[in-house]
Amino acid sequence: MNADLHCHSTVSDGQFAPADVARRAHAHGVTLWALTDHDEVGGQVEARDTARELGMGYLCGVEISVTWAARTVHIVGLNVDPSCQALIDGLERTRSGRAARAEAMGEQLDALGIPGTYEGALKLASNADMISRTHFARCLVENGHCKSTQDAFDRYLADGKPGYVAHRWSKLADAVKWIQTAGGEAVVAHPGRYDYTPLEFDALFGEFIDLGGKAIEVVTGSHTPDQYREYADVARRFGFEASRGSDFHAAGEGRVELGGLPPLPSDLKPVWERWL
Repeated sequence: MNADLHCHSTVSDGQFAPADVARRAHAHGVTLWALTDHDEVGGQVEARDTARELGMGYLCGVEISVTWAARTVHIVGLNVDPSCQALIDGLERTRSGRAARAEAMGEQLDALGIPGTYEGALKLASNADMISRTHFARCLVENGHCKSTQDAFDRYLADGKPGYVAHRWSKLADAVKWIQTAGGEAVVAHPGRYDYTPLEFDALFGEFIDLGGKAIEVVTGSHTPDQYREYADVARRFGFEASRGSDFHAAGEGRVELGGLPPLPSDLKPVWERWL
């Protein structure tokens, strides 16, 4: 089973339309796929229909932005019903404020002597309501200010950097509830990306479990190989099921291509087993 259950399309901050991401996943050997756009389910029908035409298994998905302990955490929802009104309404509330945040980021970058980034990022966003830091990163690369999107985040856009603007996202309890109401399973996305202390991680995972969360991403394009092992140990310690996904956004941007990750450790229970 080559499962890739985390990637993005132009409906949020990806480079390719949902059908094109499906075709790329299939071409790279993916057999079970999920499109998980940020705070949006608008690409699910196109993604699902194309996946089925290609003979891939498909799980409708989403990645919800959450504020927890004053930092941003992402929660993936797998096997959700994209027509669930509670989920749709919750995502709409979560998306609100992105435009104002983007304008503020542009103003901060202007003050650093890098003008026009807001306008440039907006041109790169296929969905203007979903303008994000990734679009700013691509603009900075396109205009020669940074070598790569990762360089843009490291220098300007990550938490605490001069172009970063905080945004209040949804609550963890709300995100998990929307996913569960839509019939899906909540998964903590790429935990290795979050700058929490060990005690804070224990509190995050404990609250997630209390809310009914059962899985974390272990093997993901946002983790290093050392973190594959680290979060496999976390999954064992907390009894989490494990998920796997490239976090693919665009060609050449991430650590791995769609379908290119190593398998999960054999002793972990894959989150997708419940649906097969």
